[in-house]
Amino acid sequence: MTDAFAHLDALRLHAGLPPEAAARVRIEGGDPLLGTEFKVAQAGAVAIAAAGMAAAWLHRQAGGAAQDVVVDAAAAAAAMQSYKFLQIQGRSPGPVMEPLTGFYRTGDGRWIYLHCNFPNLADRNCRVLGALPTVESVRSRALAWQGIDLEEAIAFGGGCAALVRTEREWAALPQGLAAAQEPPVRLLRIGDAPAQPLPRGDRPLAGVRVLDLTRVLAGPTCAKALAEHGADVLRVSRRDLPNSGVLDLDTGVGKLSACLDLRDPAQRHTLQDLVRESDVFSQAYRPGALDRLGLSPQALASMRPGIVLVTLNAWGHAGPWRMRRGYDTVVQAANGMAWREGAPRGLPVAMQDYVAGYLMAFGAMAALSRRAAEGGSWQVQVSLAACGEWIRRQGRIDAAAHASLPSQIPVERVRPWLTRSASPLGELTLLGPVARLSHTPARWSRPVVAEGSSPPAWPPRTSSI
Repeated sequence: MTDAFAHLDALRLHAGLPPEAAARVRIEGGDPLLGTEFKVAQAGAVAIAAAGMAAAWLHRQAGGAAQDVVVDAAAAAAAMQSYKFLQIQGRSPGPVMEPLTGFYRTGDGRWIYLHCNFPNLADRNCRVLGALPTVESVRSRALAWQGIDLEEAIAFGGGCAALVRTEREWAALPQGLAAAQEPPVRLLRIGDAPAQPLPRGDRPLAGVRVLDLTRVLAGPTCAKALAEHGADVLRVSRRDLPNSGVLDLDTGVGKLSACLDLRDPAQRHTLQDLVRESDVFSQAYRPGALDRLGLSPQALASMRPGIVLVTLNAWGHAGPWRMRRGYDTVVQAANGMAWREGAPRGLPVAMQDYVAGYLMAFGAMAALSRRAAEGGSWQVQVSLAACGEWIRRQGRIDAAAHASLPSQIPVERVRPWLTRSASPLGELTLLGPVARLSHTPARWSRPVVAEGSSPPAWPPRTSSI
C-alpha cells in the first residue's frame, strides 16, 4: 500500500514528528473489502497506524526501545464499524439508530437526513416540521417543505439535519470550501510552558491523564485509543444528558466514568482541579460553549501550562456552519458521501467518526511529543468534515471491484482481534486494539464501568497501570 504510506508520512510531517517515527510502521493488506467505493481499509489503516506510530515514538522518546507497528487492513476496516462487533453475553445488542433518524423525501424531490438519536434533537426536528414523533408523521410533513428551506429552518431551530447534496454542490458551498482547506489534523501552540518529558514506563502513555468530555463516537474513540496505550482516562458526563447506549459500551472500555454538572460552580471547580492535574483535555462542544464556563483554550493553558487540548468540530473550525450541530451521518449527507452511495442510504461504516477519533489520538500523542521536546501548551483541531475530505483524497474503488462485497467485515476475518471486558450488563465481546506494537502491546487495563460510577478524582499517578 504505497499510497497509504504517502498519506501516513504526510500526517507525520504535518504533526512535526521525525522521519524515524515512521520507519518501522507496516500496513498489511488493502482494499477493496467492503461494498463501497471509498477506501475504508486504507483510510482506516492509515489513521490507526498514525496513532500507533505516535505511541511507539513517545515510548522511544521516553527511553524505550524502537519497535514495529503493524496494522492489518481488514481489522482496520472492521474498526471503522467497531460497534457492529459488540456482543453482550454472546448476543448482538441490536440497532444503534432511533427509528426517527434517517432520510426523508422533501416536496421538491430532494432528500434530507434527520438526526434524532437524542430526545432533544428529535423534539426540535419534529417541532420545526410540525410533526408527531412518528416516522409516518415526519415523512408526511417533510413533503410539505422545500429541502433547503427545511435544512435552514431546522438549523435555526436548534435541531440537526442536512440536505443530501452531490459532491459538486458541497464543493461549491462556503462550508465545503472551508472544509477542503483544513488539514485532517492540526496542531497549534497556544501557550508557553517548559518542556515536560513523559515518565518512563512499560507503556507509551503510562502516567498520562486524559479528561474526556466527548460523546457519541469520534471523541470517545480518541480516548479509547489513548487508554489502549496506558493512559488514565476519566470520562466526564452529566447525569441528565442522554447517553449513546450501545456505542458507550463499545467506546467505554479502558476508562473511568464520572458525572459533573458544569453549570454548578462547585462542580465546575472540581473539574478545574482535575484539569490542573491532567495532561490531555478532549472536548467536542460547539465553539464558545466551554468559553462561557471559563474553559476556553487560553483559560485551560493558563490553568494547566503544558496542557494538550483536543478539539473536535463536526463541520470544520472555520466557515459559516462551524456552530451547527452535526454527526457523521449528517455530514455524509451534506458532503456528497451519501449521494455517492445512492441516497437514501449512507456508508456501511461510520468512517468520518472513527477516522477523526484515531486522528485525534494521533494529534494528542504528537502534541505530547512536541511538549516533551520543546515545551508549550497545544491545541489539536480535528473535524468530521475535514476528515471526509481527507478520506476522499485516498481515491476511489471501481464499482465492478466492490459491487459484490459485503457491508460488514466477516467476524471470522477479525476473530484474532476480538477481546472481552466485564461490564454492568455482563461480559462484552469487543473489537480489540488493531495496531500491534512489538514491545508495548496495546491493551485496555480497565473494564467497561457504569456511567458516573467513578469519583471525579484521579487515581494515583503511576509509571505503569
